[in-house]
Amino acid sequence: MISRIPITDISPAVFFGGEFVAVKAIAKESISVSATIIIEGHETLTAEVCLYNGKEKMVDCQPLIQRWPGTDRYEGHFTVPAEGDFYFVIKASSTSLYRTVTGESEKYPVRADRDRALVGSWYEFFPRSEGAIRNPDGSVVSGTFATATKRLAGVAAMGFDVLYLPPVHPIGIAHRKGKNNTLDAKADDCGVPWAIGNSDGGHDAINPELGTMKDFEDFVKAAGKQGLEVAMDLALQTSPDHPWVKSNPEWFNKRADGTIAYAENPPKKYQDIYPINFDDDYEGIRNEVLRIIRLWVSKGVKIFRVDNPHTKPVHFWQDLLAIVHKESPEVVFLAEAFTRPAMMHALGKAGFHQSYTYFTWRTSKWELTEYGREVAQGTSAFFRPNFWVNTPDINPFHLQSGNPAMFALRAVLASTLTPSWGMYAGYELYEHRAFKEGGEEYMDSEKYEIKVRDWEGAGKKGLTLAPFIAQLNAIRKAHPALQRLRNLTFHDTDSDAIIAYSKREGKDLVLVVVNLDPSFAQGTTVHWNMEALGFNTNEFEVKDLLDNSTMTWSPHTYVSLNPTRPVGKVAHIVSVKI
Repeated sequence: MISRIPITDISPAVFFGGEFVAVKAIAKESISVSATIIIEGHETLTAEVCLYNGKEKMVDCQPLIQRWPGTDRYEGHFTVPAEGDFYFVIKASSTSLYRTVTGESEKYPVRADRDRALVGSWYEFFPRSEGAIRNPDGSVVSGTFATATKRLAGVAAMGFDVLYLPPVHPIGIAHRKGKNNTLDAKADDCGVPWAIGNSDGGHDAINPELGTMKDFEDFVKAAGKQGLEVAMDLALQTSPDHPWVKSNPEWFNKRADGTIAYAENPPKKYQDIYPINFDDDYEGIRNEVLRIIRLWVSKGVKIFRVDNPHTKPVHFWQDLLAIVHKESPEVVFLAEAFTRPAMMHALGKAGFHQSYTYFTWRTSKWELTEYGREVAQGTSAFFRPNFWVNTPDINPFHLQSGNPAMFALRAVLASTLTPSWGMYAGYELYEHRAFKEGGEEYMDSEKYEIKVRDWEGAGKKGLTLAPFIAQLNAIRKAHPALQRLRNLTFHDTDSDAIIAYSKREGKDLVLVVVNLDPSFAQGTTVHWNMEALGFNTNEFEVKDLLDNSTMTWSPHTYVSLNPTRPVGKVAHIVSVKI
Protein backbone atom coordinates (compact mmCIF):
# COMPACT_ATOMS: atom_id res chain seq x y z
CA MET A 1 0.00 0.00 0.00
CA ILE A 2 1.33 3.45 -0.88
CA SER A 3 1.68 6.06 1.82
CA ARG A 4 -0.45 9.19 2.17
CA ILE A 5 1.97 10.94 -0.16
CA PRO A 6 2.84 8.41 -2.88
CA ILE A 7 6.59 7.79 -3.15
CA THR A 8 7.34 5.54 -6.12
CA ASP A 9 10.03 4.49 -8.61
CA ILE A 10 12.73 4.67 -5.96
CA SER A 11 16.34 4.28 -6.98
CA PRO A 12 18.44 2.54 -5.81
CA ALA A 13 16.19 -0.25 -4.65
CA VAL A 14 17.17 -3.85 -5.33
CA PHE A 15 14.28 -6.34 -5.33
CA PHE A 16 15.30 -10.00 -5.50
CA GLY A 17 13.63 -13.24 -4.46
CA GLY A 18 10.53 -11.56 -3.10
CA GLU A 19 12.35 -9.03 -0.92
CA PHE A 20 14.54 -5.97 -1.04
CA VAL A 21 18.23 -6.88 -0.77
CA ALA A 22 21.07 -4.61 0.22
CA VAL A 23 22.30 -1.83 -2.03
CA LYS A 24 26.08 -2.14 -2.37
CA ALA A 25 28.29 0.52 -0.81
CA ILE A 26 31.56 1.08 1.02
CA ALA A 27 32.31 3.35 3.97
CA LYS A 28 32.28 7.10 3.19
CA GLU A 29 30.64 6.48 -0.19
CA SER A 30 27.98 8.88 -1.39
CA ILE A 31 24.92 7.16 -2.85
CA SER A 32 22.62 9.05 -5.21
CA VAL A 33 18.89 8.63 -4.60
CA SER A 34 15.87 9.52 -6.71
CA ALA A 35 12.13 9.00 -6.45
CA THR A 36 8.84 10.14 -7.92
CA ILE A 37 6.83 11.95 -5.23
CA ILE A 38 3.35 13.32 -5.83
CA ILE A 39 0.58 15.13 -3.93
CA GLU A 40 -2.96 15.81 -5.00
CA GLY A 41 -4.03 19.27 -6.04
CA HIS A 42 -1.53 22.10 -6.20
CA GLU A 43 0.15 21.73 -2.84
CA THR A 44 3.91 21.95 -2.53
CA LEU A 45 6.21 19.23 -1.24
CA THR A 46 9.41 18.89 0.72
CA ALA A 47 11.30 15.62 0.80
CA GLU A 48 14.39 14.08 2.32
CA VAL A 49 16.28 10.82 2.40
CA CYS A 50 17.39 9.52 5.79
CA LEU A 51 19.89 6.77 6.54
CA TYR A 52 19.66 4.61 9.68
CA ASN A 53 22.10 2.12 11.16
CA GLY A 54 21.33 -1.35 12.47
CA LYS A 55 20.24 0.14 15.79
CA GLU A 56 17.70 2.34 13.95
CA LYS A 57 19.67 5.48 14.76
CA MET A 58 19.62 8.15 12.06
CA VAL A 59 23.17 8.72 10.77
CA ASP A 60 22.47 10.98 7.80
CA CYS A 61 19.55 12.94 6.43
CA GLN A 62 19.65 15.06 3.29
CA PRO A 63 17.08 17.04 1.31
CA LEU A 64 15.73 15.80 -2.01
CA ILE A 65 15.38 18.41 -4.73
CA GLN A 66 13.04 18.43 -7.74
CA ARG A 67 15.75 18.91 -10.32
CA TRP A 68 13.37 19.59 -13.20
CA PRO A 69 10.25 21.45 -11.97
CA GLY A 70 7.00 19.83 -12.97
CA THR A 71 8.44 16.31 -13.33
CA ASP A 72 7.75 15.20 -9.73
CA ARG A 73 11.16 13.53 -9.82
CA TYR A 74 13.25 14.27 -6.73
CA GLU A 75 16.98 13.69 -6.40
CA GLY A 76 19.54 13.75 -3.63
CA HIS A 77 22.13 11.61 -1.88
CA PHE A 78 23.22 10.15 1.43
CA THR A 79 26.66 9.19 2.69
CA VAL A 80 27.35 5.85 4.36
CA PRO A 81 29.48 6.66 7.43
CA ALA A 82 31.11 3.27 8.10
CA GLU A 83 31.10 -0.42 7.30
CA GLY A 84 28.00 -2.30 8.32
CA ASP A 85 24.31 -2.74 7.59
CA PHE A 86 22.01 0.26 7.15
CA TYR A 87 18.70 1.19 5.59
CA PHE A 88 17.33 4.35 4.02
CA VAL A 89 13.86 5.86 4.03
CA ILE A 90 12.45 8.66 1.89
CA LYS A 91 10.15 11.04 3.73
CA ALA A 92 7.86 13.69 2.27
CA SER A 93 5.54 16.32 3.72
CA SER A 94 3.15 18.96 2.49
CA THR A 95 1.77 21.86 4.50
CA SER A 96 -1.19 24.03 3.46
CA LEU A 97 -3.53 26.45 5.21
CA TYR A 98 -5.70 23.54 6.29
CA ARG A 99 -3.40 20.62 7.09
CA THR A 100 -0.02 18.98 7.11
CA VAL A 101 0.26 15.57 5.52
CA THR A 102 3.25 13.25 5.39
CA GLY A 103 4.39 10.19 3.54
CA GLU A 104 7.16 7.69 4.02
CA SER A 105 8.63 4.96 1.85
CA GLU A 106 9.53 1.45 2.83
CA LYS A 107 12.91 0.67 4.35
CA TYR A 108 15.56 -0.11 1.75
CA PRO A 109 18.64 -1.99 3.01
CA VAL A 110 22.20 -0.82 2.36
CA ARG A 111 25.37 -2.78 3.09
CA ALA A 112 28.74 -1.06 3.35
CA ASP A 113 31.60 -3.51 2.83
CA ARG A 114 35.28 -2.93 3.35
CA ASP A 115 37.02 -1.01 0.58
CA ARG A 116 38.43 -4.14 -1.08
CA ALA A 117 34.91 -5.12 -2.11
CA LEU A 118 35.00 -2.17 -4.52
CA VAL A 119 38.63 -1.19 -5.00
CA GLY A 120 41.52 -3.43 -5.99
CA SER A 121 44.29 -4.10 -8.49
CA TRP A 122 44.40 -7.85 -9.08
CA TYR A 123 47.28 -9.93 -10.41
CA GLU A 124 47.04 -13.63 -11.20
CA PHE A 125 49.91 -16.06 -11.27
CA PHE A 126 50.42 -19.84 -11.04
CA PRO A 127 52.71 -20.68 -8.10
CA ARG A 128 54.05 -23.71 -9.95
CA SER A 129 55.43 -21.42 -12.67
CA GLU A 130 57.08 -18.92 -10.36
CA GLY A 131 60.63 -20.09 -9.76
CA ALA A 132 60.24 -23.05 -12.08
CA ILE A 133 63.44 -24.28 -13.77
CA ARG A 134 63.90 -25.73 -17.25
CA ASN A 135 66.63 -28.37 -17.33
CA PRO A 136 69.01 -28.79 -20.29
CA ASP A 137 67.02 -31.84 -21.45
CA GLY A 138 63.83 -29.74 -21.68
CA SER A 139 62.19 -31.10 -18.53
CA VAL A 140 60.78 -28.62 -16.07
CA VAL A 141 61.06 -28.52 -12.29
CA SER A 142 57.93 -27.07 -10.69
CA GLY A 143 57.99 -23.93 -8.65
CA THR A 144 56.74 -24.02 -5.07
CA PHE A 145 55.27 -21.62 -2.56
CA ALA A 146 58.84 -20.98 -1.41
CA THR A 147 60.05 -20.01 -4.90
CA ALA A 148 56.84 -18.10 -5.64
CA THR A 149 57.48 -16.03 -2.52
CA LYS A 150 60.48 -14.53 -4.32
CA ARG A 151 58.14 -13.15 -6.98
CA LEU A 152 55.97 -11.23 -4.49
CA ALA A 153 58.20 -8.16 -4.45
CA GLY A 154 57.92 -7.85 -8.24
CA VAL A 155 54.13 -8.04 -8.12
CA ALA A 156 54.00 -5.47 -5.32
CA ALA A 157 56.40 -3.19 -7.23
CA MET A 158 53.83 -3.02 -10.04
CA GLY A 159 51.35 -1.65 -7.50
CA PHE A 160 49.02 -4.60 -7.23
CA ASP A 161 47.26 -5.24 -3.92
CA VAL A 162 45.47 -8.55 -4.61
CA LEU A 163 47.32 -11.69 -5.72
CA TYR A 164 44.96 -14.30 -7.12
CA LEU A 165 46.06 -17.94 -7.19
CA PRO A 166 44.42 -20.64 -9.29
CA PRO A 167 43.51 -23.74 -7.21
CA VAL A 168 46.44 -24.91 -5.09
CA HIS A 169 44.95 -28.30 -4.24
CA PRO A 170 46.04 -31.79 -5.36
CA ILE A 171 45.37 -32.36 -9.08
CA GLY A 172 43.54 -35.38 -10.46
CA ILE A 173 45.33 -38.20 -12.28
CA ALA A 174 42.45 -39.83 -14.18
CA HIS A 175 41.84 -38.26 -17.62
CA ARG A 176 44.54 -35.68 -16.87
CA LYS A 177 44.95 -33.22 -19.73
CA GLY A 178 48.25 -32.81 -21.54
CA LYS A 179 49.78 -29.73 -23.12
CA ASN A 180 47.37 -27.58 -25.12
CA ASN A 181 44.40 -29.55 -23.76
CA THR A 182 45.35 -32.90 -25.34
CA LEU A 183 43.79 -36.10 -23.99
CA ASP A 184 47.05 -38.07 -23.97
CA ALA A 185 48.87 -36.69 -20.96
CA LYS A 186 52.50 -37.71 -20.59
CA ALA A 187 54.07 -38.81 -17.34
CA ASP A 188 55.53 -35.35 -16.73
CA ASP A 189 52.35 -33.39 -17.52
CA CYS A 190 51.26 -31.43 -14.49
CA GLY A 191 47.50 -31.34 -15.10
CA VAL A 192 44.87 -28.63 -14.82
CA PRO A 193 44.63 -27.04 -11.33
CA TRP A 194 40.85 -26.86 -11.65
CA ALA A 195 40.68 -30.70 -11.85
CA ILE A 196 40.76 -30.84 -8.05
CA GLY A 197 41.52 -33.86 -5.91
CA ASN A 198 43.48 -37.08 -5.73
CA SER A 199 44.70 -39.49 -3.04
CA ASP A 200 46.50 -36.55 -1.38
CA GLY A 201 43.18 -34.84 -0.65
CA GLY A 202 40.62 -32.44 -2.04
CA HIS A 203 39.55 -28.84 -1.52
CA ASP A 204 40.98 -28.77 2.00
CA ALA A 205 44.47 -29.93 1.01
CA ILE A 206 47.59 -28.44 -0.60
CA ASN A 207 49.18 -29.88 -3.73
CA PRO A 208 52.37 -31.52 -2.37
CA GLU A 209 54.28 -30.31 -5.44
CA LEU A 210 53.77 -26.76 -4.16
CA GLY A 211 54.66 -27.51 -0.55
CA THR A 212 52.85 -28.01 2.72
CA MET A 213 50.03 -26.24 4.48
CA LYS A 214 52.62 -24.39 6.54
CA ASP A 215 54.34 -23.30 3.33
CA PHE A 216 51.02 -21.89 2.13
CA GLU A 217 50.45 -20.05 5.41
CA ASP A 218 53.97 -18.62 5.23
CA PHE A 219 53.30 -17.53 1.63
CA VAL A 220 50.11 -15.69 2.68
CA LYS A 221 52.01 -13.94 5.50
CA ALA A 222 54.86 -12.99 3.15
CA ALA A 223 52.37 -11.58 0.66
CA GLY A 224 50.78 -9.52 3.43
CA LYS A 225 54.15 -7.98 4.27
CA GLN A 226 54.32 -6.82 0.62
CA GLY A 227 50.85 -5.25 0.85
CA LEU A 228 49.24 -8.10 -1.07
CA GLU A 229 46.07 -9.93 -0.10
CA VAL A 230 45.93 -13.49 -1.40
CA ALA A 231 42.75 -14.44 -3.23
CA MET A 232 42.04 -18.16 -3.34
CA ASP A 233 40.14 -19.93 -6.10
CA LEU A 234 36.92 -21.60 -4.97
CA ALA A 235 36.08 -24.12 -7.69
CA LEU A 236 33.14 -26.35 -6.75
CA GLN A 237 33.98 -29.27 -8.98
CA THR A 238 36.27 -32.30 -8.72
CA SER A 239 38.54 -34.62 -10.62
CA PRO A 240 37.46 -38.28 -10.89
CA ASP A 241 40.00 -38.96 -8.13
CA HIS A 242 38.58 -36.56 -5.54
CA PRO A 243 37.74 -38.10 -2.13
CA TRP A 244 34.13 -36.92 -2.53
CA VAL A 245 33.62 -39.28 -5.47
CA LYS A 246 33.88 -42.25 -3.08
CA SER A 247 32.53 -40.68 0.09
CA ASN A 248 29.55 -38.86 -1.46
CA PRO A 249 28.67 -40.25 -4.92
CA GLU A 250 25.21 -38.68 -4.56
CA TRP A 251 26.86 -35.28 -5.10
CA PHE A 252 27.44 -36.00 -8.80
CA ASN A 253 25.33 -36.35 -11.94
CA LYS A 254 24.92 -39.88 -13.27
CA ARG A 255 24.51 -41.06 -16.84
CA ALA A 256 21.96 -43.71 -17.74
CA ASP A 257 24.62 -46.43 -17.27
CA GLY A 258 25.36 -45.22 -13.73
CA THR A 259 28.73 -43.60 -14.50
CA ILE A 260 29.46 -40.06 -13.38
CA ALA A 261 29.12 -37.40 -16.09
CA TYR A 262 32.08 -35.12 -16.75
CA ALA A 263 31.73 -31.39 -17.35
CA GLU A 264 30.84 -29.99 -20.76
CA ASN A 265 30.47 -26.48 -22.13
CA PRO A 266 29.89 -27.21 -25.82
CA PRO A 267 31.99 -27.42 -27.82
CA LYS A 268 34.46 -27.71 -24.92
CA LYS A 269 34.67 -30.97 -22.97
CA TYR A 270 36.32 -31.37 -19.59
CA GLN A 271 36.92 -35.11 -19.20
CA ASP A 272 39.08 -34.43 -16.16
CA ILE A 273 36.36 -32.60 -14.20
CA TYR A 274 33.13 -33.75 -12.53
CA PRO A 275 30.49 -31.07 -11.86
CA ILE A 276 28.50 -31.07 -8.61
CA ASN A 277 24.81 -31.95 -8.34
CA PHE A 278 23.31 -29.63 -5.72
CA ASP A 279 19.83 -31.15 -5.65
CA ASP A 280 20.18 -34.55 -3.97
CA ASP A 281 22.01 -33.45 -0.80
CA TYR A 282 21.84 -29.68 -0.75
CA GLU A 283 22.45 -29.26 2.97
CA GLY A 284 25.35 -31.69 2.97
CA ILE A 285 27.10 -29.87 0.11
CA ARG A 286 26.46 -26.45 1.63
CA ASN A 287 27.88 -27.50 4.98
CA GLU A 288 30.96 -29.02 3.34
CA VAL A 289 31.62 -25.85 1.34
CA LEU A 290 31.18 -23.79 4.50
CA ARG A 291 33.73 -26.02 6.22
CA ILE A 292 36.20 -25.45 3.39
CA ILE A 293 35.72 -21.67 3.38
CA ARG A 294 36.11 -21.51 7.16
CA LEU A 295 39.32 -23.53 6.90
CA TRP A 296 40.96 -21.19 4.40
CA VAL A 297 39.75 -18.09 6.24
CA SER A 298 41.53 -19.49 9.30
CA LYS A 299 44.70 -19.70 7.15
CA GLY A 300 44.56 -15.99 6.35
CA VAL A 301 42.50 -15.97 3.13
CA LYS A 302 39.93 -13.17 3.02
CA ILE A 303 39.16 -13.11 -0.72
CA PHE A 304 37.73 -15.88 -2.89
CA ARG A 305 37.53 -15.88 -6.67
CA VAL A 306 34.68 -18.27 -7.43
CA ASP A 307 35.02 -20.36 -10.58
CA ASN A 308 31.93 -20.55 -12.80
CA PRO A 309 29.33 -19.65 -10.14
CA HIS A 310 26.69 -19.37 -12.87
CA THR A 311 26.79 -23.16 -13.28
CA LYS A 312 25.56 -23.60 -9.69
CA PRO A 313 22.14 -22.70 -8.22
CA VAL A 314 21.75 -19.01 -7.43
CA HIS A 315 19.88 -19.79 -4.20
CA PHE A 316 22.90 -21.82 -3.04
CA TRP A 317 25.08 -18.73 -3.30
CA GLN A 318 22.51 -16.52 -1.57
CA ASP A 319 22.33 -19.01 1.29
CA LEU A 320 26.08 -19.63 1.55
CA LEU A 321 27.24 -16.03 1.23
CA ALA A 322 24.74 -14.83 3.82
CA ILE A 323 26.18 -17.26 6.36
CA VAL A 324 29.77 -16.31 5.55
CA HIS A 325 28.95 -12.60 5.77
CA LYS A 326 27.40 -13.05 9.20
CA GLU A 327 30.45 -14.95 10.45
CA SER A 328 33.19 -13.08 8.58
CA PRO A 329 31.95 -9.81 7.04
CA GLU A 330 35.48 -8.98 5.86
CA VAL A 331 35.49 -11.85 3.33
CA VAL A 332 35.06 -10.78 -0.31
CA PHE A 333 33.77 -12.94 -3.19
CA LEU A 334 34.53 -12.32 -6.87
CA ALA A 335 32.28 -14.10 -9.38
CA GLU A 336 34.02 -15.50 -12.46
CA ALA A 337 30.77 -15.38 -14.38
CA PHE A 338 31.30 -14.79 -18.08
CA THR A 339 27.68 -15.48 -18.94
CA ARG A 340 24.32 -13.88 -19.68
CA PRO A 341 23.67 -10.46 -18.10
CA ALA A 342 20.62 -11.63 -16.15
CA MET A 343 22.61 -14.36 -14.43
CA MET A 344 25.57 -12.07 -13.72
CA HIS A 345 23.22 -9.55 -12.16
CA ALA A 346 21.38 -12.23 -10.17
CA LEU A 347 24.67 -13.39 -8.65
CA GLY A 348 25.41 -9.82 -7.59
CA LYS A 349 22.01 -9.57 -5.93
CA ALA A 350 22.60 -12.95 -4.28
CA GLY A 351 25.64 -11.58 -2.45
CA PHE A 352 28.73 -11.61 -4.66
CA HIS A 353 30.77 -8.47 -4.06
CA GLN A 354 32.29 -8.26 -7.56
CA SER A 355 32.10 -9.93 -10.94
CA TYR A 356 34.14 -10.46 -14.06
CA THR A 357 32.61 -8.50 -16.93
CA TYR A 358 32.24 -8.06 -20.68
CA PHE A 359 34.97 -5.42 -20.70
CA THR A 360 37.37 -8.02 -22.02
CA TRP A 361 35.50 -7.90 -25.36
CA ARG A 362 34.44 -4.24 -25.46
CA THR A 363 36.83 -2.42 -27.79
CA SER A 364 35.09 0.32 -29.77
CA LYS A 365 34.23 3.77 -28.45
CA TRP A 366 30.48 3.15 -28.49
CA GLU A 367 30.83 -0.27 -26.82
CA LEU A 368 33.02 1.07 -24.06
CA THR A 369 30.77 4.08 -23.52
CA GLU A 370 27.60 2.03 -23.42
CA TYR A 371 29.06 -0.58 -21.10
CA GLY A 372 30.78 1.95 -18.86
CA ARG A 373 27.49 3.77 -18.31
CA GLU A 374 25.72 0.49 -17.63
CA VAL A 375 28.07 -0.67 -14.88
CA ALA A 376 28.62 2.79 -13.36
CA GLN A 377 25.02 3.95 -13.22
CA GLY A 378 22.60 1.32 -14.45
CA THR A 379 23.62 -1.67 -12.32
CA SER A 380 25.95 -0.26 -9.66
CA ALA A 381 23.46 -0.79 -6.82
CA PHE A 382 23.88 -4.57 -7.08
CA PHE A 383 26.72 -5.31 -9.52
CA ARG A 384 30.33 -4.28 -8.94
CA PRO A 385 32.51 -4.82 -12.02
CA ASN A 386 36.10 -6.00 -12.13
CA PHE A 387 37.69 -5.25 -15.51
CA TRP A 388 40.18 -7.95 -16.54
CA VAL A 389 42.37 -7.35 -19.57
CA ASN A 390 43.05 -11.08 -20.00
CA THR A 391 42.80 -14.41 -18.17
CA PRO A 392 44.47 -17.83 -18.60
CA ASP A 393 41.30 -18.85 -20.46
CA ILE A 394 40.90 -15.75 -22.60
CA ASN A 395 43.41 -14.36 -25.07
CA PRO A 396 41.21 -11.67 -26.68
CA PHE A 397 41.45 -11.18 -30.42
CA HIS A 398 42.62 -7.58 -30.05
CA LEU A 399 45.74 -8.71 -28.14
CA GLN A 400 46.76 -11.40 -30.60
CA SER A 401 48.75 -9.01 -32.82
CA GLY A 402 51.15 -8.50 -29.94
CA ASN A 403 51.14 -4.71 -30.48
CA PRO A 404 52.51 -3.23 -27.21
CA ALA A 405 50.33 -0.12 -27.63
CA MET A 406 47.19 -2.27 -27.52
CA PHE A 407 48.36 -3.84 -24.25
CA ALA A 408 49.05 -0.37 -22.85
CA LEU A 409 45.75 1.24 -23.87
CA ARG A 410 43.68 -1.68 -22.59
CA ALA A 411 45.46 -1.42 -19.25
CA VAL A 412 44.66 2.31 -19.13
CA LEU A 413 40.98 1.66 -19.82
CA ALA A 414 40.64 -1.18 -17.31
CA SER A 415 42.48 0.64 -14.52
CA THR A 416 40.70 4.00 -14.86
CA LEU A 417 37.14 3.12 -15.88
CA THR A 418 36.43 1.08 -12.73
CA PRO A 419 37.85 0.83 -9.20
CA SER A 420 38.79 -2.87 -9.63
CA TRP A 421 40.78 -4.30 -12.48
CA GLY A 422 42.94 -7.34 -13.09
CA MET A 423 45.55 -8.95 -15.31
CA TYR A 424 47.02 -12.40 -15.67
CA ALA A 425 50.79 -12.90 -15.53
CA GLY A 426 52.48 -12.60 -18.90
CA TYR A 427 50.37 -9.65 -19.97
CA GLU A 428 53.26 -7.35 -19.11
CA LEU A 429 55.47 -9.45 -21.42
CA TYR A 430 52.98 -9.01 -24.29
CA GLU A 431 52.21 -12.74 -24.45
CA HIS A 432 49.77 -13.10 -27.32
CA ARG A 433 50.21 -16.28 -29.39
CA ALA A 434 46.87 -17.94 -30.05
CA PHE A 435 46.33 -21.69 -30.05
CA LYS A 436 44.42 -21.55 -33.31
CA GLU A 437 43.12 -18.96 -35.72
CA GLY A 438 39.65 -17.78 -34.77
CA GLY A 439 40.06 -18.88 -31.16
CA GLU A 440 40.73 -16.96 -27.96
CA GLU A 441 42.95 -19.49 -26.21
CA TYR A 442 46.68 -19.13 -25.59
CA MET A 443 49.21 -21.32 -27.34
CA ASP A 444 51.00 -23.41 -24.69
CA SER A 445 48.40 -22.37 -22.14
CA GLU A 446 49.59 -22.25 -18.56
CA LYS A 447 46.45 -24.15 -17.57
CA TYR A 448 48.11 -27.31 -18.92
CA GLU A 449 51.82 -26.77 -18.39
CA ILE A 450 54.36 -24.92 -16.31
CA LYS A 451 55.59 -21.64 -17.80
CA VAL A 452 59.21 -20.63 -17.34
CA ARG A 453 59.45 -16.87 -17.79
CA ASP A 454 62.52 -14.67 -17.66
CA TRP A 455 61.14 -11.70 -15.75
CA GLU A 456 64.56 -10.24 -15.02
CA GLY A 457 65.79 -10.59 -18.60
CA ALA A 458 62.69 -8.91 -20.00
CA GLY A 459 63.19 -6.01 -17.62
CA LYS A 460 66.82 -5.53 -18.60
CA LYS A 461 65.91 -5.52 -22.30
CA GLY A 462 62.97 -3.17 -21.78
CA LEU A 463 60.60 -5.78 -23.18
CA THR A 464 58.02 -5.37 -20.46
CA LEU A 465 55.02 -3.20 -19.70
CA ALA A 466 55.66 -3.50 -15.96
CA PRO A 467 56.89 0.10 -15.41
CA PHE A 468 53.78 1.45 -17.15
CA ILE A 469 51.53 -0.83 -15.08
CA ALA A 470 53.25 0.45 -11.95
CA GLN A 471 52.48 4.01 -13.04
CA LEU A 472 48.81 3.22 -13.56
CA ASN A 473 48.42 1.59 -10.17
CA ALA A 474 50.27 4.44 -8.46
CA ILE A 475 47.92 6.94 -10.09
CA ARG A 476 44.91 4.89 -8.94
CA LYS A 477 46.12 4.84 -5.34
CA ALA A 478 46.87 8.57 -5.32
CA HIS A 479 43.49 9.65 -6.67
CA PRO A 480 40.26 8.92 -4.75
CA ALA A 481 38.24 9.73 -7.88
CA LEU A 482 39.58 6.56 -9.53
CA GLN A 483 38.52 4.52 -6.49
CA ARG A 484 34.83 5.11 -7.08
CA LEU A 485 32.42 3.51 -9.54
CA ARG A 486 29.33 5.69 -9.77
CA ASN A 487 31.16 8.91 -10.73
CA LEU A 488 32.03 7.99 -14.32
CA THR A 489 31.07 10.57 -16.98
CA PHE A 490 31.80 10.29 -20.71
CA HIS A 491 32.49 13.35 -22.85
CA ASP A 492 31.99 13.90 -26.56
CA THR A 493 34.86 13.61 -29.02
CA ASP A 494 34.80 14.30 -32.74
CA SER A 495 36.61 11.04 -33.54
CA ASP A 496 35.51 7.47 -32.86
CA ALA A 497 39.17 6.58 -32.43
CA ILE A 498 39.47 8.58 -29.21
CA ILE A 499 37.41 8.18 -26.03
CA ALA A 500 37.26 10.69 -23.18
CA TYR A 501 35.83 10.42 -19.68
CA SER A 502 36.14 11.92 -16.22
CA LYS A 503 35.86 10.93 -12.58
CA ARG A 504 35.46 13.29 -9.64
CA GLU A 505 35.46 12.70 -5.90
CA GLY A 506 35.29 15.91 -3.89
CA LYS A 507 38.05 18.18 -5.21
CA ASP A 508 39.87 15.31 -6.91
CA LEU A 509 39.07 15.46 -10.63
CA VAL A 510 40.74 13.15 -13.14
CA LEU A 511 40.24 13.37 -16.92
CA VAL A 512 41.21 10.49 -19.21
CA VAL A 513 41.65 10.57 -22.99
CA VAL A 514 42.62 7.32 -24.74
CA ASN A 515 43.58 6.60 -28.34
CA LEU A 516 41.79 3.34 -29.19
CA ASP A 517 43.91 2.89 -32.33
CA PRO A 518 47.15 1.12 -31.34
CA SER A 519 48.81 1.59 -34.71
CA PHE A 520 48.36 5.21 -35.76
CA ALA A 521 48.38 8.70 -34.32
CA GLN A 522 44.92 10.15 -33.84
CA GLY A 523 43.77 13.67 -33.10
CA THR A 524 40.40 15.12 -32.17
CA THR A 525 38.60 17.81 -30.24
CA VAL A 526 37.26 16.75 -26.87
CA HIS A 527 34.14 18.61 -25.77
CA TRP A 528 34.22 18.63 -21.97
CA ASN A 529 30.84 18.90 -20.28
CA MET A 530 31.76 21.60 -17.79
CA GLU A 531 28.54 21.28 -15.82
CA ALA A 532 29.23 17.59 -15.32
CA LEU A 533 32.80 18.37 -14.28
CA GLY A 534 31.45 20.70 -11.62
CA PHE A 535 33.14 23.96 -12.54
CA ASN A 536 32.85 26.63 -15.19
CA THR A 537 35.80 28.34 -16.82
CA ASN A 538 37.16 29.07 -20.27
CA GLU A 539 40.56 27.63 -19.41
CA PHE A 540 41.88 25.23 -16.82
CA GLU A 541 45.28 23.88 -15.93
CA VAL A 542 45.94 20.14 -16.04
CA LYS A 543 48.87 17.92 -15.13
CA ASP A 544 49.49 14.74 -17.09
CA LEU A 545 50.08 12.07 -14.48
CA LEU A 546 51.90 9.81 -16.95
CA ASP A 547 54.67 12.22 -17.96
CA ASN A 548 54.26 15.11 -15.46
CA SER A 549 53.73 17.66 -18.23
CA THR A 550 51.39 20.59 -17.63
CA MET A 551 48.90 21.91 -20.15
CA THR A 552 46.16 24.48 -20.41
CA TRP A 553 42.91 22.98 -21.63
CA SER A 554 39.54 24.51 -22.49
CA PRO A 555 35.97 23.22 -22.75
CA HIS A 556 36.85 22.31 -26.34
CA THR A 557 40.34 20.85 -26.29
CA TYR A 558 42.24 19.47 -29.25
CA VAL A 559 44.35 16.43 -28.34
CA SER A 560 46.71 14.26 -30.37
CA LEU A 561 47.98 10.87 -29.24
CA ASN A 562 50.64 8.88 -31.09
CA PRO A 563 51.01 5.29 -29.83
CA THR A 564 53.93 4.33 -32.04
CA ARG A 565 57.24 3.41 -30.48
CA PRO A 566 59.78 4.22 -29.15
CA VAL A 567 58.14 7.16 -27.41
CA GLY A 568 54.54 6.03 -27.79
CA LYS A 569 51.71 7.75 -25.96
CA VAL A 570 48.33 6.05 -25.85
CA ALA A 571 46.57 8.27 -23.32
CA HIS A 572 46.36 11.42 -21.25
CA ILE A 573 45.50 10.82 -17.61
CA VAL A 574 45.37 14.30 -16.10
CA SER A 575 44.49 15.84 -12.78
CA VAL A 576 42.70 19.16 -12.84
CA LYS A 577 43.50 22.09 -10.64
CA ILE A 578 40.08 23.29 -9.47
